[in-house]
Amino acid sequence: MPRPIWSGAISFGLVTIPIKVVPATENHNISFRQVHLEDMGRVRYRKVCELDGKQLSDNEIVKGYEVAKDQLVAVTDEDLAEIPLPTAKAIEIVAFVPAGSIDPVRIGDSYYLEGDGQVAAKPYKLLRQALERSSKVAVAKFALRGRERLGLLRVKGDALVLHSMHWPDEIRSPASLAPPAVEIEDSEVDGAIALMDAMGEEDISHYTDHYREALEELIAAKAQGKQPAPVAEAQEPGGQVVDLMAALNASVAQARESRGEGEHATVHEMPKPKKTAKKAAKKTPAKKTAAKKTAAGSTAGSTAKKATPKKTADRRKPRAS
Repeated sequence: MPRPIWSGAISFGLVTIPIKVVPATENHNISFRQVHLEDMGRVRYRKVCELDGKQLSDNEIVKGYEVAKDQLVAVTDEDLAEIPLPTAKAIEIVAFVPAGSIDPVRIGDSYYLEGDGQVAAKPYKLLRQALERSSKVAVAKFALRGRERLGLLRVKGDALVLHSMHWPDEIRSPASLAPPAVEIEDSEVDGAIALMDAMGEEDISHYTDHYREALEELIAAKAQGKQPAPVAEAQEPGGQVVDLMAALNASVAQARESRGEGEHATVHEMPKPKKTAKKAAKKTPAKKTAAKKTAAGSTAGSTAKKATPKKTADRRKPRAS
């Protein structure tokens, strides 16, 4: 487990729970350095003042805020430290809400909360069991890395987890992104649900980052002076779907086949969208015409069959003489 990045307490009414904050996730991205291709020398960035051209050290640099064009106000670390921040050393629970009421778009980084010492054991367990029994989550305010944040406190196994959340005014509205109004048949929705059932899983822990794995193989090959193995080209995404029901049926069959159900899988054809009265009326005369053609064809076929024995008899007469 990584080292704690913050320590303080959970403020739960008049109850205080000493805790340590530990990152719940880790980054497995592969990092690159910029180099000069000709001689593989490192490319470095230097902090230089644009007025006098002097290279500066970190202790000579402070934050600046542009209040007007070409007018900056310097803000030092001491200035920031003196700003009153009630949540500087406490995760202050401000409300309890149903778990399903939190929009996942608002959730950011995740942290495990570790009880700090024996004194934290009982109130820590009390809060965890209360959250479990009520099926609620806690909304809290806390300070981390120089700013106050909104957080979501929930239970994971035997531990408490803190998710940082975006403030309400930080979430953009998706209203302008909605597609134009279209009509969807119930049979199409049923087909989509059938596909969801065919693709359903209880455990997704087997999924891995194929891009990172391929990148590691590329780096290993180049480090040994070898050419990386050729990579198969990705298939181009399909064009516009003309028959949505056919695409859903094919997707269900493909999903079941990929899960090893194979021939034992029974893919029931999904009901086609209901036809309107106008369409049905237009197609009725066509069926009658087809029936007449079939009847005429059957009569012609019967006449041909009756004529066949006569032709055969006529051919056999010369052989008999």
